[in-house]
Amino acid sequence: MEPQPQENSSPDTICAVLQSATQCLLGFSGRIGCTHHVSSKGKILVSGDLHNNSDHLLKIIELANLDVPTNHVVLQELIHSGGEQHGVDLSYQMLVRVAELVIAYPSQVHPILANHELSQATGRAITKGGSELVEKFSQGVKHVFGDRSEDVFLALNTFIFAMPLAVQSNSGLMCVHSLPNELAMDEFDIDILERDLKTPDCYGGCGSAFLLVWGRRYSEAQINELADYWDVSLFCLGHAWVPEGVEALLPNVVRLNSDHDKGVALPIDLGDIKSAQETIQTAMQLEPSPVEKTET
Repeated sequence: MEPQPQENSSPDTICAVLQSATQCLLGFSGRIGCTHHVSSKGKILVSGDLHNNSDHLLKIIELANLDVPTNHVVLQELIHSGGEQHGVDLSYQMLVRVAELVIAYPSQVHPILANHELSQATGRAITKGGSELVEKFSQGVKHVFGDRSEDVFLALNTFIFAMPLAVQSNSGLMCVHSLPNELAMDEFDIDILERDLKTPDCYGGCGSAFLLVWGRRYSEAQINELADYWDVSLFCLGHAWVPEGVEALLPNVVRLNSDHDKGVALPIDLGDIKSAQETIQTAMQLEPSPVEKTET
């Protein structure tokens, strides 16, 4: 049996939500180029890759306590769970849910651009677990919206391209999906974070946004060079499988996942940025413990 179109899936409503959220992201008061700059006041809750885990998204929003206006949340890699049945991926719904959160808390919710969203918007195939994820996502949108799919694709892609590449505090924290490969530094525009995204940035080869969100092979010396240039004391990254949910990769680099059963979210005091090893001690598990599951 094929999945059925979801309730409240009017294409006009979906497009209006995505368009409004796009304006919120682009109009964020601390936006400079591709970066959302936040103050050193309050707290920020950082997620790792979510991959359409809606239960973990709800938990993250609860933990972020966004009714406190100095609190922030960083969300990344929202789509492409890879576990759908019948070949249909409806993870566009996660993008819409996050868009609704951006509208509700326009100065506090920061979805950062990740490689899966960038690939979806540019049509670059991603194969994982024997499935081609970009096409499955597209099939899901077409399944729900039919002859209005192109309108929805346009609104989804516009929202994706409005996402900042980074969230940075003036106290030294930077949340970014990944960092460029060391061997790609000659092609990478180190100033991309402080300027507007351009179409060539988004594609393979020398596209600097592409190089940033897809990078996996970096060295400590290279990261320290980037940290010095960008005035960063701690990087929080996704884009890696972290079996225990969080790890201190280097003294100034944390990596985390939020999608699997050991996934975490990471609360950080924006006024007191610590080392990676100290920071990961505060990670919060998103799945209930076995005891909690038994009790419920």
